[in-house]
Order: sequence, then C-alpha cells, then structure tokens
Amino acid sequence: MKNKQPDKHPKTSRQAAYQRGAKAERQAAMLLRLKGFRILARRYRAPVGEIDLLANRGRVLVAVEVKARQDRDAAAFSISPRQQQRVARATEHFLAANPKYARHQIRFDAVLAAPGRLPRHIPDAWRIS
Repeated sequence: MKNKQPDKHPKTSRQAAYQRGAKAERQAAMLLRLKGFRILARRYRAPVGEIDLLANRGRVLVAVEVKARQDRDAAAFSISPRQQQRVARATEHFLAANPKYARHQIRFDAVLAAPGRLPRHIPDAWRIS
C-alpha cells in the first residue's frame, strides 16, 4: 500500500465552487440541447451583468441562470431579485449587439443543480416588469 502524499496545492473553497458551477453549467447546456435548444453563448458578460447561458429554440430566446447548491430548493432561493435584474440588463445588452433576435420572445429560465441529482430546468422562472 502506497502512502498518499499530501496535496501540494489544495483547492480553495472558491476554486471548488467555481468548478461546481462550471460543471452545473455544462450539465445545463446538455439538458437544454436535449430539449432542442441551441446554445448561443456561455457566460455572456456585459458591463451591466452576466448570463450563464443564452439559448434559442424557434423564435424563443432564453437567458438561463444556473445555480448549484446542496439541494435544489436552496438553489432556487439563491436567485435574488437583484440578480434577476442584472440578467435582464445583460439580455438587453445582448439584444442590442445581436438585433437578429430582437423579434424573439424573451424568457428567463433557471436550471437548478444539486449533488447526486439530475439538473432541473425551470422555464419562465421569473419575469421582469
């Protein structure tokens, strides 16, 4: 039996969270593709916010917030109204830069991920008035 050497570079909790989030985003993208969506952008950054995934199917453009937490309820409750507004503003930025989507129906979805569970897609998770 070999002696296990201590890890010279243990992951910080921030790195671990980043990797969990990236994995959840990959799973979310695969789930949406299986549902017939085309992924237009991942981690779309605008000066006013970020969108985890942008996807479209037919005449629907979907801005998706992906949340990974210990359980899906915690993931759902972690999408704050402030974050919803940031996603909405980033979507407006995307539309200004990509006018071919201007006539699409815009929808805000969520994908909730938790360890040991399949991700859950919540269509039309919130609306901006």
